[in-house]
Amino acid sequence: MPVLNQSRRLLTDIPGPASRELAARRTAAVARGVGSAMPVYAVRAGGGIVEDVDGNRLIDLGSGIAVTTIGNAAPRVVEAVRAQVAEFTHTCFMVTPYENYVAVAEQLNRLTPGAGDKRSALFNSGAEAVENAIKIARCYTRKPAVVAFDHAYHGRTNLAMALTAKSMPYKSGFGPFAPEIYRAPLSYPFRDRLLDEKLATDGELAAQRAIRYIDQQVGVGNVAALLIEPIQGEGGFIVPAPGFLPTLRLWCQRNNVVFIADEIQTGFARTGAMFACEHEGIEPDLTCVAKGIAGGLPLSAVTGRADVMDAAPPGGLGGTFGGNPVSCAAALAAIATIESDGLVERARRIGGLMSERLLALQRDDDRIGDVRGRGAMMAIELVKAGGADPDPELTEALAAAARAAGVIVLTAGTFDNVVRLLPPLTISDELLTEALDVIAELLAKL
Repeated sequence: MPVLNQSRRLLTDIPGPASRELAARRTAAVARGVGSAMPVYAVRAGGGIVEDVDGNRLIDLGSGIAVTTIGNAAPRVVEAVRAQVAEFTHTCFMVTPYENYVAVAEQLNRLTPGAGDKRSALFNSGAEAVENAIKIARCYTRKPAVVAFDHAYHGRTNLAMALTAKSMPYKSGFGPFAPEIYRAPLSYPFRDRLLDEKLATDGELAAQRAIRYIDQQVGVGNVAALLIEPIQGEGGFIVPAPGFLPTLRLWCQRNNVVFIADEIQTGFARTGAMFACEHEGIEPDLTCVAKGIAGGLPLSAVTGRADVMDAAPPGGLGGTFGGNPVSCAAALAAIATIESDGLVERARRIGGLMSERLLALQRDDDRIGDVRGRGAMMAIELVKAGGADPDPELTEALAAAARAAGVIVLTAGTFDNVVRLLPPLTISDELLTEALDVIAELLAKL
């Protein structure tokens, strides 16, 4: 398999003529509601580079929204997929099961946080994993209510939209939504500091604020599950203050509430641990995974305590394509790549490089209100100079300028003022440094 040249190259403007031609075809064929961050069309990708139809090579700081964590077209994944496709592509695990599904479940039971007996069920997307986790929690507790958090993102299906905080573009016009969903205040240190310095640094205090809300407005006796991203994704890579997650976990244990960790964006080495919950020693009752699980193929899962997972009756979980054999083969290869190639440590190295550079930028530019994240999941929150008011215009201008310069970046945040950086763990230090140089230069010009 030829190795894609690992250098940024712009042969045309972004987008080039071939991408513009495809864009015209897209307008006539694809629903308007399906958006794209980049105006170019990819033909190949690998390492830290995406090449488009015009021959431009772009530095990838998006990883397909944290999906290609181990790099695009990772060799072990390619070979595993080829071998599986040659054997069979589908039988439906609910009809004629196969070993790959069982093997993926075994690996997830081994890898996800928690020392006890565990079970797994496989699905197709992150939203499916979230919805099934809620089903399992309600079945186990025989209670209806689910608590999610401010700034949360959990998917685009009906129940997942109800759990998601941001209206536009994810929810507006798509209701009514599933009932018995409640929202509690998150620990958001940068914004909490505007209210109370202690609240911003004391996660236990922030958790007690959330618990008071739940007690008063939901009633603990009604709560089946508490669902939280250990580090928020679309919400803006918000890392809760230390102690926030452990305090909520303890409250769940004491009140027969299922603690569900949405590790869909944070899982599989992204944050410098196999799962982000490990940073604070959290053992969820249920863990939702997707994105980085299968090297770019569609697969998701819910893994958790055996007694909770087995609450659903036979036939209560599943789906025609859930745990597709080709995706399962890819997942086994992706996990082998992470462990064999030391990618958890690589994520920590990338995080060190990015945080050092971004913090240096922040010291010289008061429009960077906050630098946050863990491992290869870092972000900057942009604000009006000299204050904390969000600056979505600057954010979009910076993202657009970076894309035009051949650097793929993503935006996020409830206030549309966060630039998030998710490089593949296979990116070189040199490419990553070049991409950060580009961002720094563009920010200085804006």
